[in-house]
Amino acid sequence: METILDIIRRFRTADGEVLRIAGVEAEPFVAVDPRKLRVEAAAGASAQVVVLHTAPEMSELRVELAEGAHLELTELFTAEAFAEVYVTQAAHSRCRLTTVQLSSANASYRIDLDGADAENELGGVFLAAGEEHCVLKLHTAHNVADCRSNSYVKGVAGGCAVGEFCGMVYVAPDAQRTDARQQSRNILLSETARITTQPQLEIYADDVKCSHGATVGQMDAEAILYMRQRGLSEAQARRLQIEGFVGDVVVRCGIEPLCGAILELASAKMEKL
Repeated sequence: METILDIIRRFRTADGEVLRIAGVEAEPFVAVDPRKLRVEAAAGASAQVVVLHTAPEMSELRVELAEGAHLELTELFTAEAFAEVYVTQAAHSRCRLTTVQLSSANASYRIDLDGADAENELGGVFLAAGEEHCVLKLHTAHNVADCRSNSYVKGVAGGCAVGEFCGMVYVAPDAQRTDARQQSRNILLSETARITTQPQLEIYADDVKCSHGATVGQMDAEAILYMRQRGLSEAQARRLQIEGFVGDVVVRCGIEPLCGAILELASAKMEKL
């Protein structure tokens, strides 16, 4: 299995502080430990961008999608980085964002849907072991009518680790026909681990479909028993359950070899949980 670094060496490097995307790009761009990066996608442009954090640095990423632009953004944390991400979307634009924390990290995402028929999908995962502390903050603003957003964040914590998710969906006055969904699901693997989750809605329009939910619980004992009855050890059964739990998010990143490598890193991290 190729490593993350092996895979991203095949991608084009996003040199400098500005990445301008003018057309349909078949090959992904990659940025490793960027201090500051601005991604500008022109009208109708399409691309995939990977941001990899391997050092404990501060990072700022700004994404601007013009009308009809499509962007797939994958952000992976293997070190204790602090990242701020700002996404603004014009009419008919599409953005799918996948964020994976395999180390203590602090990531903040601000999504602004500024044009009709804009759509944003965010999938997030954090795996916290030992005394690690993972934080994921999300603010999605529906500033105009007829936009859609869907966020789903999953967390796993073991040992004495701490995980935090804070999500806000804002619907502006007259942002009618908004469709916004937010879900946070979490698993605790020890009595000393802790995960806090705060999904919130702030709505100033009346013709909307908005939902949010949050769960924090233990592993599915019945599923583990079912797998053990079929010859798996308890450790194998627990690992398979966690792999399925986080893999549901990771596989949506849209870059097949990268997804496989991230799942391998996640599996290795599970040995420490």
